[in-house]
Amino acid sequence: MSEIRCGFVTFVGRPNVGKSTLTNALVGEKVAITSEKPQTTRRAIRGILNRPDGQLIIVDTPGIHRPRTLLGQRLNDLVEQVLGDVDVIAFCAPATEKVGPGDRRIAASLDGYPRAVKVAIVTKTDAATRDQITERLIEVDALREDWAAVIPLSALTRDQLDVVTSELLALMPVGPALYPDGVVTDESLSDRIAETIREAALEGVRDELPHSIAVVVQDMAPREDSDLTDVYADIVVERDSQKAIIIGHKGSRLRDVGARARAGIEPLVGTRVFLSLHVRVAKEWQRDPKQLGRLGF
Repeated sequence: MSEIRCGFVTFVGRPNVGKSTLTNALVGEKVAITSEKPQTTRRAIRGILNRPDGQLIIVDTPGIHRPRTLLGQRLNDLVEQVLGDVDVIAFCAPATEKVGPGDRRIAASLDGYPRAVKVAIVTKTDAATRDQITERLIEVDALREDWAAVIPLSALTRDQLDVVTSELLALMPVGPALYPDGVVTDESLSDRIAETIREAALEGVRDELPHSIAVVVQDMAPREDSDLTDVYADIVVERDSQKAIIIGHKGSRLRDVGARARAGIEPLVGTRVFLSLHVRVAKEWQRDPKQLGRLGF
């Protein structure tokens, strides 16, 4: 049997540069939730890309940012831990925005991970002009001297996606596949359901709310004598005013969240779903170690 390459890659960059979209595009299935809101990702989700010549295990970390809460600090710690363990670190910067101080800081911080090969990816090329893409490639190339490759890509139109896959696989160590063929993530079903609900709840909310939303699946079971699966979940916020925003006028917003979430959950579960959502307040949970523990952080 010919040898294959298998290893871990993570995408780093400022929040909202397209890391989760890229993860989903590479895996070919939605394993990371995406949102216009920065810092949507809260876990190191592993997406798995299987090809005949190898296996890429993609660790989608939260965006690196200056933490303002205990949750923020824990997310940064998670990124640190992941970066110490991967084979390749792919730094992402969008073609649509000039390279700024945040990009420079993150690119420089990669010195702390000498084990990993560094690659740079210029994302969102579908939204940029030719000149912007060229300018960005030059700026990103100048950030470090040790890039193994600098590649422009659009995860949305899949332009250059194969090039990125091949480049990343070529940089991986030779060895056996770590996951069975056909597995696309090592996230549990209840985690994926919770994330799908959180994504639906994030849609269209005001800026102060995203970081304050957490979701816990309390119970999930097939209903007897029916093709339905019952899912009971809590949407957790920090203040009563936020609870009112999520519920909306006479419950209208919560109904929308439920309908959107159910459409995303049914393909995961493989049956029709009855989804019961309850909104509860856990005061200042992002700053409280006990609450963070209960919510899985």
